[in-house]
Amino acid sequence: MIINAIEGKSLPIYGAGDNVRDWLHVDDHAAALHLILSRSAVGGRYNVGGNSERTNLEVVHALCAILDERLPDSPHRPHTSLIARVQDRPGHDRRYAIDASRIRQDLGWTPRFNFETGLRETVDWYLSHRPWWQGIRDGVYQGGRLGLDTGAAAAVKPA
Repeated sequence: MIINAIEGKSLPIYGAGDNVRDWLHVDDHAAALHLILSRSAVGGRYNVGGNSERTNLEVVHALCAILDERLPDSPHRPHTSLIARVQDRPGHDRRYAIDASRIRQDLGWTPRFNFETGLRETVDWYLSHRPWWQGIRDGVYQGGRLGLDTGAAAAVKPA
């Protein structure tokens, strides 16, 4: 959605956009997993959630507002004009939500990022890392595995 909005492309929303999701910043998710691995009992099970339920339409509106602020000269302002309603998927889940009370009670974990702060940080990342995602958009990236060493060490084949 962020890249589409930056590029002035359609922002498709299924149906009325009232499907609810619980949003969690990736850094909070990674921190929760690290905490579970390092401090929980063997076999401990925890739900990890952001306590940030929003409808899909609310998320896209918030995203558009941030882009309107961050890109005042964008020809696509207001970015909400890019929202396009599309037919809902059959069987589309109305709500995904997590009860993360156990990880909070047992391990003291709570998300550091609230929804608004996390979304702003995410939008800012995309705005400042255009070369990273532009290659994907331009078709330069063909879906291969990234991060492989192509130097001398890679030339050595396992026995």
